[in-house]
This record gives sequence, C-alpha cells and structure tokens, in this order.
Amino acid sequence: MKIRYFAPLIVAMSLLAFTSCEKFLDLNPQSSFSADAFYQTSADAKAGVYGIYDAAQSVFRMNFCYWGEGRADNVQTAQSGEGLSLLQNNLNESLSSADWTALYTMISRANYAIKYIPGIYSEDDAEGKQLLGQAMALRALAYFYLVRVWGDVPLITEPYTSVDQGIFVTKTDKETILDQIESDLTYAAANCVDKFNSNNDRIMFNKGGANGLLTQVYMWRHKYDEALITSNLVLKNSLYSLVTTMANWGAIFSSSYSSESIFEVGYSSTETNGLRTLYAIGSYSIYTPSEKFKNSFETGDLRQEYVYDVTLSEPKAIWKYLGKGVSDEVSTASLQDIVLIRLADIILLRAEALVQKGGTANIEEALTLLNSIRTRAGLPAFDTEADAVAMYGDMESAILHERSIELCYEGHRWFDLVRTGRAIEVMGPINGLSDEKNLVWPISQGAMDKNPNLVQNSFYE
Repeated sequence: MKIRYFAPLIVAMSLLAFTSCEKFLDLNPQSSFSADAFYQTSADAKAGVYGIYDAAQSVFRMNFCYWGEGRADNVQTAQSGEGLSLLQNNLNESLSSADWTALYTMISRANYAIKYIPGIYSEDDAEGKQLLGQAMALRALAYFYLVRVWGDVPLITEPYTSVDQGIFVTKTDKETILDQIESDLTYAAANCVDKFNSNNDRIMFNKGGANGLLTQVYMWRHKYDEALITSNLVLKNSLYSLVTTMANWGAIFSSSYSSESIFEVGYSSTETNGLRTLYAIGSYSIYTPSEKFKNSFETGDLRQEYVYDVTLSEPKAIWKYLGKGVSDEVSTASLQDIVLIRLADIILLRAEALVQKGGTANIEEALTLLNSIRTRAGLPAFDTEADAVAMYGDMESAILHERSIELCYEGHRWFDLVRTGRAIEVMGPINGLSDEKNLVWPISQGAMDKNPNLVQNSFYE
C-alpha cells in the first residue's frame, strides 16, 4: 500500500510477523512464532492492520479485473492466456484467477488482528475498536469476493496459532459466510472512525466505507430494505459528493482521492498494480473495449472519450484508469489506485433497490438518482418512468445499463450480471454460458492438492 501514512519499519515488522502463518492450506506448523508476543503495543496493533491493507494490494492488482470484468460483455481480447480463457468461458483449475491464496492471506492477517488487538486496549478504547473495525471490514471484503467468485468456501475466523489446530478445512455454505460478512461490517460501521481528515479516508475503512460495502453485500443478497438504510447513510455522508466535470470524472481513476471515492486500494511507485498490462500496452494489452460495449453508448455521452480513443475504430487501450490520451506504447508499471467503491456505484444500487421496492415515491426517487448520473454525463434526464422504459424496457434495465457505462472496467459488470440473474441471458450468445453451476470459478488445483477435504465446484468435477 502507499507508504505515505505509516512507517516502513512498522510495516516490515508486521510482514515479518505474519510470514510463517499466512499461506492457507499450505500451513507448516511454526511453533517458534508467537502472535501474542508480537501484539504488545498500539504500534503493533496498527502494524497488524496495515499488514492487511498490504495483503489487499496483492489480491486486487490484476484479479479485480479478471473476477469483475473478464467473463462479461464489456471487454474483448486479441491475446491468448487468462483473458481469452475467461471471455470464452473456458475456465480451468490452472488459471491465476482460480487461486484464492492471496485472499486467504488477507483473511489470515485480519484474523490475527481481530484476535489480539482486544488484548492491547481496554474494552471501550475508541482506537482499539476502530482498528478492530478496519480489520473486520477487510476480512469481510476478502470473504465477499470469495463467495461471489467461488460460492461455498472454507470459513476461517480464527488465526492459526498452534500445531494442534486442524488445517484441512471443509467448505461452508455461502449464506453462512455472508452472515459473517454482515456481522463484521456492522461492527465496522459502528466502530470505525467517521473520517481520518486525510487521504486515508479513501484508502482505509471508515464508517462510510463500511456502509458502502454493506450496501453492495445487501444488494447481492437482495436485502433491499437494508440496502436502502446503508445507502442513505453513505449519501448523507459529507465526505462524499459527485464530481461535476468530466475532467474531474477522469481524475477519479487516474489521480485518486476524489470526493466521489469511498474505498480504493492504494498503490505507489514502489507498490504497483497490473492496470497497464490489463488495459494499455499497445497490441499486448489484455483487454480492449468490446464492440457491444462501444455501441451501447447513447449519443452525446461525455464519458465515452475518457474511456477509450473514440477516433479509432479498433482502440488499442482502455484509458479510464490510466488517463485520457495515455500512450499505449509505454510499458511503465502503473501506480493508480484501484477504486472498489465509489458514490456513483452506491447511488445506482440505491436506485435499483427503490425500483425493487416499487411504489410511486420510490420510483420517483430512483429516477432522480439515475438522472444525477446521466445528466452529469451530458445525457438528457428521464422525465418519467415511461421514458426509461421506452429506451431500455424497464427501470431495472435502465439502471443496469447505466452501471455498465458509468462503472465500466471497475470490476462490477460480471457481478452485476450474476446478481441480477442476467449472466446466462447476456453471455450465452457470446460464449455459450448456459449452466448456473458455471457461474462460479473452479478451485485451483494447488488448493485441491494441498487439502484432501476440499471438494471441487461441481461444474468442474
């Protein structure tokens, strides 16, 4: 993560402490490691939490795109390898995106923090509770990706501290894991700080970030009443506001720390990500905009020229994260943050929840929210529900289309298709997707080999 806000020495201590115990399903008991000996001071507690953020960098540097975009309809590829396999729905156990090790590393570090931080602070100490809240939010984030990508997965909430603990765990039903996610995020929303009064408000979990992630979780579970509560808390939070110009819209992704950003994974010149490899190294970029996606823009949409080079019939790059006009011939590693939650996402999720609830007042509010995103992009507002229906068939489809454009390449599209039950309908004609069991990824062969109690997801048996 970006070393701007904590001492490198503390980070080194944290990473050294966790090295022997973080590899899930490849655990060699380390009797010499004592986590309770490491967690002695508030500095140790902070180091432990920073270590979780550090692990998140490895999780999302490429996979945020593979998991959230690679199997969906907004991208195409001229390359072989992982990108093509996902687009063709040709998943197998050897894909890098099928490997969950980095997510369980993140969870392992969170479990240590959650177990030992309470021993450092008094029960009512605000700093201890907010650090614990951050650790729980990060654990919830990791598990939310696990259940969306693989479905049922092992649920581990205790750190590995003894040779007597069993390491060959079995899967847990995904709904039980989602219950744990909600519990962790509810604690985080109650105990994280309102704000850090610094750029940390964008790259660390505060109350707004916890409520934003809770909104995503509730919408995944179709808990619309709960999503309306948490989304309202986000919309009322003074930390967040929609940017008003297209230049500032582009800067959300290319420059980071926008007023619209709720949570982003921080990177720097020493901690880089895979954005340029994914989106912009000339003919070697993994993904470019699909024809279907390019044709889905309404005339006059100001966002289009910030997403890719509209002067080319076959654009060679996706500009969104790397900046309008970025050279696609430069192979310099990218250091832009990866935005996982932002205000436009929560606004559109709230609009969707309101439509699901129904009723005149809810539909009117949903239109207002949808129009706030449309008009910023230079598009005419829908005066009535009938206007949206005439263009897109129904209100949910209008909102989902807006999410496809507004949130393109941010890692939402595949999950939106699955969440709304449209993945087979949309992707079937493209790559033959036809079986709901195929919506999840296979478990990597490495994980299967290391744990005899794991059962492969049924579609891939």
